[in-house]
Amino acid sequence: MNILRRPPLWLLTLLIMFPQLVETIYSPALPGIATAFHISSERAAQTLSVYFVAFAVGVAMWGWLSDSIGRRRAMLAGLICYGTGCALAIVATNFNVLLMARMVSAIGAAAGSVVVQTILRDCYESTTLSRIFSVMGAALALSPVFGLLSGGWLVSLYGHIGVFVALVLLAILLLILAATRLPETRPENTIRPRMAVLLPRMARDDELWKNAMLVALLNTMLFSYYSLVPFLFRQLGWSSRAFGWTGVLLALASLSGSLLNRRLLTTGLTPQQLVRHACVLAMFSGLAAWWLQHTEWILIPVFGVVLAYGIAIPNVLSQALRRYHEQAGAAGALFGLSYYLLLGMMLGLAGMVQQLGLVLSVCALLAWLCSYRRR
Repeated sequence: MNILRRPPLWLLTLLIMFPQLVETIYSPALPGIATAFHISSERAAQTLSVYFVAFAVGVAMWGWLSDSIGRRRAMLAGLICYGTGCALAIVATNFNVLLMARMVSAIGAAAGSVVVQTILRDCYESTTLSRIFSVMGAALALSPVFGLLSGGWLVSLYGHIGVFVALVLLAILLLILAATRLPETRPENTIRPRMAVLLPRMARDDELWKNAMLVALLNTMLFSYYSLVPFLFRQLGWSSRAFGWTGVLLALASLSGSLLNRRLLTTGLTPQQLVRHACVLAMFSGLAAWWLQHTEWILIPVFGVVLAYGIAIPNVLSQALRRYHEQAGAAGALFGLSYYLLLGMMLGLAGMVQQLGLVLSVCALLAWLCSYRRR
């Protein structure tokens, strides 16, 4: 455990918020992108699934590089890659170029997830790590507020181009902060990645696969909202700014879930029990969302889904790689690769179905089944 070189938590919080923040900023632009490039809402929503498949590649790459060249260099390179992708999106003249730009930016944004999680595992352990993940979860709860509100405001004033310009500026700001304040935390006893040994070991780890499925299902519930609801609200006559304000509700739900999780961890409930209870809450909320999915009242059960997400995710992530400390970066890369690939495929299916209530209900049921199969 690296105590002497712990980075400031505020910087790690900004960096781990970064991937979700940039995705929620993009969400209000989806209807405008569909109009600008003359594509269907289904195809516009597919940009999210493509994004997460590329994100999975980035997770694998940056996780491996964080063990090979260090956490700091991997993080800086990821931010440069992200900014390059957003700059390409600004000059995109057709939808295929935009998709390529989104893939490049997704690969870069992945560093904010896997490298920061690896740094946290370098610096904290056990219960402390669970509490830190809960703090990070509370901070992540603010991402929809900043993302959806600023995204809705930018789209209403400058269109989808304004969103990509803002994302380039954000990448530059984070690059400056990381270059000046992020120390190297890679332990001296880090084993250089030996994928030929690590990959078969992880492939045989049933509990790890269940955790990967849980993370993918929980995130599918969250991000299917971002990809499907903008088109629903446009049908209801809501503006992009109005949709942006729903981020306040999601933030309140996620923050409540994270804070509730911290409190429940002190009552003697195990992380596994909390995950199961959260999945039950998500399942009932998903069924209610299915019933209300063609009205604005769908926001009420969505609150329950995001509350469950805030409880479950910290407990799954804190336990997932506890047996892989000696190769935390590479193991985190392979773990992230698995669940982001699953997430990309699930969001692709959600985009084709275009039924948010059905997606939430099915994902919650599968997550509940997975939680009861955990050891």
